[in-house]
Amino acid sequence: MVEQQLGVNSGGVRINLRQWGRKNSPTVVMVHGYPDNSHVWDKAARLLAEEFRVVAYDVRGSGLSDVPTRTADYHLTLLAADFKAVIDAVSPDKPVHLVAHDWGSIQSWEPVTNPAMEHRIASFTSISGPCLDHIGHWLQRRITSPTRKGLKQLIGQLGQSWYVGMFHLPVLGAASWKLGLDRLWPLLLKTSEGISELPSATQKNDGISGIQLYRANVRRSLLRPRMRYTNVPVQLLIPMQDPYITPQLLENTDHWVAELWRETVDSGHWLPLKDPALVAEKVRTFVRLIEARKHPPSGDCSTDCQLATANYPVQNA
Repeated sequence: MVEQQLGVNSGGVRINLRQWGRKNSPTVVMVHGYPDNSHVWDKAARLLAEEFRVVAYDVRGSGLSDVPTRTADYHLTLLAADFKAVIDAVSPDKPVHLVAHDWGSIQSWEPVTNPAMEHRIASFTSISGPCLDHIGHWLQRRITSPTRKGLKQLIGQLGQSWYVGMFHLPVLGAASWKLGLDRLWPLLLKTSEGISELPSATQKNDGISGIQLYRANVRRSLLRPRMRYTNVPVQLLIPMQDPYITPQLLENTDHWVAELWRETVDSGHWLPLKDPALVAEKVRTFVRLIEARKHPPSGDCSTDCQLATANYPVQNA
């Protein structure tokens, strides 16, 4: 399958993107997490491109995109502006189906919960990446109204998020990549989740620059969380063996999302690498559902819509 590569400008930052599939089909935009680049989606993207137009881009600071040097240049509002620049370039007239993992998902909640952007996003599939503001409210409830269960969840999540504190230290996070973590990364994926991946040419840079995502956004969002609601249909793919994001962080998502689908998966954190076929199938079914609801024959749900609804338990839909 032919891959096309181009760059778009976002406030002076060049964002590298790649695309596959048929131009006139519904557009699926895929956003990677940390410390990855757009190649984390390669296998799932090519499967989806058999039916859709698929776009995957390198988040600023990673892959072949420009690397801003200031921490402030990684703020959520600028990451959302990058996403808008991408969809303005590839699908200016039709809403896109957004798929994101890890920090790609965390940053994608910014446009998803922005009323001015809702009409540009047909659906959102989120994998291992809750909204930081939602996490902030989750934390506050467990601190201000403590229960035994809530405190146990809080302590457990803090233990699993140890790396977030490390990334806020002046030297340690970047030093680990400079001292060879980039060369060890494929081995870590292999030993932790049984994933065989070739080394990335930009892995060291992706690891070092991506630390700014945490520094620019985590503290302010958790300490002063905003009320972030959305009418965009959201599908949560929840890996139950994720060592970083516990399912409890997503248990109140229905409070913020008008239409929510949940699907638990027996997998670890790097689901796009571990089981790209599963990711592609879940996204394909969800996109078909949303597209069928937009254009139902004679006002009724199509066969694809009915099948999708049967496969996905609906919550608040």
